[in-house]
Amino acid sequence: LMHSKIILFGHGNSLHICNFLVDLHLKNEFVESAFQIFRNMSVRDSATWVAMISGLSQTGHEVEAINLYSEMRRLGAFPTPYVFSSVISACSKMNLYDPGEQLHASILKWGFSSDIYVCNSLSTLYTRSGRLSFAEKIFIEMQCKDEVTYNALISGFSMQGLFLKSFQIFQEMQSLFLKPSVVTIATLLGSCASTGAVCKGLQLHSYAVKAGMCSDVIVEGSLLDLYVKCHDIESARKFFLETGSDNVVLWNVMLVAYGQMGDLSESFNVFSQMKISGFHPNQYTYPSILRTCTYLGLLFQGQQVHAQVVKAGFDSNVYVCSVLIDMYAKLGKLGTALRIFRCYNEDDVVSWTAMIAGYAQHEMFTEALKLFVELQGRRIKLDKIVLASAISACAGIQGLELGSQIHGHSTVHGFSSDISIGNALVSLYARCALVKEAYSAFEKLHEKDHVSWNGLISGFGQSGKCEEALKVFSQMIHFGEEADVFTYGSSISAAANTTNSKLGKKIHARTLKTGYDSEVEVCNALITFYAKCGWIDDGRRVFINMAIKNEVSWNAMITGYSQHGYGHRAVELFEEMKVSSKVSPNHITYVGILTACSHVGMTEEGMRYFTSMSEHHGLLPTEEHYACVVDILGRSGQLHRARSFLESMPMEPSPMAWRALLSACTLHKNLEIGEFAAKHLIELEPKDSAAYVLMSNLYSLTSKRDEARRLMRDRGVKKEPGQSWIEVKNSVHAFFVGDRMHPLAGEIYEYLEDLNMKVIAIGYRKDSGSYDEEEEEVGKRKNAAVHSEKLAVSFGLVSLARIIPLLVIKNLRVCRDCHDWIRLVTKVEDRSIVVRDTYRFHHFQDGMCSCKDYW
Repeated sequence: LMHSKIILFGHGNSLHICNFLVDLHLKNEFVESAFQIFRNMSVRDSATWVAMISGLSQTGHEVEAINLYSEMRRLGAFPTPYVFSSVISACSKMNLYDPGEQLHASILKWGFSSDIYVCNSLSTLYTRSGRLSFAEKIFIEMQCKDEVTYNALISGFSMQGLFLKSFQIFQEMQSLFLKPSVVTIATLLGSCASTGAVCKGLQLHSYAVKAGMCSDVIVEGSLLDLYVKCHDIESARKFFLETGSDNVVLWNVMLVAYGQMGDLSESFNVFSQMKISGFHPNQYTYPSILRTCTYLGLLFQGQQVHAQVVKAGFDSNVYVCSVLIDMYAKLGKLGTALRIFRCYNEDDVVSWTAMIAGYAQHEMFTEALKLFVELQGRRIKLDKIVLASAISACAGIQGLELGSQIHGHSTVHGFSSDISIGNALVSLYARCALVKEAYSAFEKLHEKDHVSWNGLISGFGQSGKCEEALKVFSQMIHFGEEADVFTYGSSISAAANTTNSKLGKKIHARTLKTGYDSEVEVCNALITFYAKCGWIDDGRRVFINMAIKNEVSWNAMITGYSQHGYGHRAVELFEEMKVSSKVSPNHITYVGILTACSHVGMTEEGMRYFTSMSEHHGLLPTEEHYACVVDILGRSGQLHRARSFLESMPMEPSPMAWRALLSACTLHKNLEIGEFAAKHLIELEPKDSAAYVLMSNLYSLTSKRDEARRLMRDRGVKKEPGQSWIEVKNSVHAFFVGDRMHPLAGEIYEYLEDLNMKVIAIGYRKDSGSYDEEEEEVGKRKNAAVHSEKLAVSFGLVSLARIIPLLVIKNLRVCRDCHDWIRLVTKVEDRSIVVRDTYRFHHFQDGMCSCKDYW
C-alpha cells in the first residue's frame, strides 16, 4: 500500500526511497519484488547494493547474493565493507571457501582489512573451513573486537575439537566484560559433553544461571545433553524436572539418556509421561526409543513403537524409517526391514547402509551384495559405512574380485585411512587365505583396535590358515593388546583345528585369568577344542560348569560324544536337552545324534530320531541328514534297505550319501550294491580318490582287484597318501606308510617287532584284506608296508612315559588290521591309546575300543 502511494505521488524513482523499499521487501522476504524495484532503478549507489546483497545473504539466498556481487564488480560499482561482509557470510554458509579466500585478497586491496564487520565475517569463514591459524591471525591483528568476534572464534575452535583453546578465549572474553551469545555457551557445553569435561561444564552451567541464559531453549538442551553424555543421570533428571519439561527436545534427550543406560522401562515411562504432559512426539522422539529396543534386542517392544509411529503419521518420515529399517535388520526381521525400505523414497544412503549391514550381520552375504550393486546403479553418494559393510559381505563369501573393486572405490573416494574399511579389508584378505595381502592391509591401519586383530585371527582360522591365526594371537598378547570374547573364541577354534592341545590349554588358562571362561562363545569353542583333541571328559567339564547354555553348547557336546564313539551318552544328552533345556534341537543337533546312532549300531533309534525331526520339531531333513540315515542302515548291514531309502529321497542323492552306501558295501563285502553306488559316486565326483580306494577295497576279494586303480590312473586321480601324527615333548612327529626317515627308525622298528610278537601271542592275526585306504606298493622289504599309525604308536610307546596316554591322528580311516593290532597293544603294554581318524575317535584301553569294533 505504501509502495503504491509512493508511485502515485511521483516518488518511484527517488534513490533514497527505492533503497528503503528494497530493504523493506527483502526483510519481509519478497525477493522478486525487491529485484523488480532494483532493476527499475535508473540510479544506484553503494547503499542500494548493500541493501540487496546483505538482504539476500540474510534471507537464505546466498547464491543470488554472490552473483549480484559479481554483477556489481562488472558494472564498476565500488564495494563497501558492508558488501564484503555480506558476500563473505554468504560464502561461509554455502561452504564456498575458495571464493571467500579470493574476496579476502580484494579486501586487502581495497584497504578494508581493519573493518570489524569484515574481520568478523572472515574469521567465521576460516573457522568453518577449519583453517584456524588464519582465523586466529585475523583475531590477533584486529584493533577493535566485539562479542561477534569472540563468539565466532570460540565456535570455530569448539567445532574443531580444540576445547581448551576455545575455553581460554571465552575466559578472555569475560575479562573484557563482553557477553557471549547463547549459541557460544551452547557450543562450549557441547564441547564439554563430547570430551567428558564435566567440571568445565558445571562452571558454564553456573555462568548460564548468573547470565540469565538457563531459560533459553538452546542452552537448556545443551546442559541436559552435557549431563547425559557424561553419564550423570541423576543430575540430568534433576535438571530435567527443574526446567519444567516444556520443551520436546528435552524429552527426547532424556529418552536417549535412558536408552544409553539400557533402561527400556524408564525410557517407556518417559515416553508415556511426555504424552500425558501434552507433548506430541516428533521425528526425533521415536528413533530414540527405537534405538533402545534395538540395543537391547527387544523386538516385540520395538514393534509396539512401530505401531505408534504409523498411528502418529511418521511412517513416511525418512529419518524414522531409516531407524525402523535398522532395528528390524539388526534383530533379524530382514523381510520386514526390506518392505519398509521399498515402500518409501530409497535415496537415503543411511537406509541402504542399514539393509546391507543387516544382511551381512545375519550372514546373508549374497543378498547384501545384490543390494550394494543396486545401490551403485543409483546416483547416491556412498559413505564409508556402506563400503565397509559391502567389503564385509565379500569376506563372508570369499568374494575377492568384488571386494578388491570396492577396495579401489573406497581409495579413490578418500576412505583409504578409515579404520572400519581397513578392518573389513583385513578380514576379506584373511578369509580368502591371502596372507601377504591381509598383513599388508593390517599394517596400513594407523590405529589398530581389537576388531583389526580379530579380523586377522578369525579370518585365517576360517580359511584354514590356523597356524597363522595362532601366530597372530601370540603376537597380539606379546604387544599387550587386550583380547576379547571373539579373540579367545577364534583362537581356541584355530587350536582345535590344528589339534594343538598345548597352546589351546594355555589359551584356556588365560580365559580363566581374564574372566572370559564364563562367556558362552568361549565355552562352546573350548568344548569343541577338547573334543577334537581327544579329551572329551575335559570338554564335558566345561559343559557342566556353564551357567548358560545355548544350542551351540548342546550341539558341540552331542557332536563330541558322537565323534568319540559314545553314542549312548550322546542320546542321553539329547533327551536331557529336550526335557530340561529351553533350547530346541536344530538341524546340526540332528546331524550329531544321527551320526552317534550310526557309530554304535542304534539303527531303529536313529530311524525314529530321523522321523521326529519333521513330526516333533518341524525341521525338514537336508541332504546331510539323509546321508546319515544311509550310513546308519548301511553300517548295520541293511544294504538293500539303505539303497531303497536312498533311491526314495525327495532330492537327488548327494555324493555324501553314495559314499556312505559304498563304504558300507565295502565293510559288508556286497559287490552288487557297491558297484551300483560307486557308479553314481564317480559320476558326481570323478576326481575324488576316496571313491576309487573304496572300490579297490571292495574288489580286493575278486578278480577286479586292480580295476579301480586302473580307473584312477586313466582319469589322473591321485590318492592322498596315509599319514599319522603324534606329539612328543612339544614336537609333532609325522609318519608315512613304511616310513624309515625318522631319526629313531631303527629303534621304532625293533620295538614294533617286539610288539608284534606279544600281540600274536594273545591271538593277533594279520588281516591283509582289510587295508582300507593305504597303499602297500612301497617296496618289497620286510616291514616296508607297515601302516603309519603302527609306526606312530610304536614311537609314542618308546618315547613317552607310561603314565602319559598316546594320541595319534591319522588323515585316513584306520583299517581293521591296525584297529585290532592297537586294541591288543593296549592290553600287552597296559597303556591307553587314542586314535583320531577322518571318521571318529577310537579310545583303546585294556584290549577294548570305545567303538566296540563297530565303525
